Amino acid sequence: MSQTSATIPPFHLAFPVHSIAAARAFYGELLGCPEGRSAPEWVDFNFYGHQIVAHLAPEEAGHRQTSAVDGDAVPVRHFGVVLTMPQWQAMADKLTQAGIKFIIEPHIRFKGEVGEQATMFFLDPSGNAVEIKAFADMASLFAK
Repeated sequence: MSQTSATIPPFHLAFPVHSIAAARAFYGELLGCPEGRSAPEWVDFNFYGHQIVAHLAPEEAGHRQTSAVDGDAVPVRHFGVVLTMPQWQAMADKLTQAGIKFIIEPHIRFKGEVGEQATMFFLDPSGNAVEIKAFADMASLFAK
């Protein structure tokens, strides 16, 4: 579907976690996502204008499979956000300083090709894979 206006509708993503407290510390404190509504078994976060919901379901948390993408073993099940390059660099610096263990270190993927992008992957405390990426040219987000 093509988006013609400058406003993009927010998406909603629910995902499993092993601990609501750990999700609050990671998404709320480390990533800086403001908290919305919550109950003992779930919590909403504002993830760059999108609603993500951590649900207590320890048996479903974590990633299991990877797929080769430009020489990296990318977790098949992951979610994330596309930032501007300066925002991406600031997040990479913040996560590095916080001692986050990257499963794919911050780097440029598809160098010199259509869709060149900065990317990094890391796991939340429940083993869910998160990707933060950026494009120097946002117009290449869906380029072929």
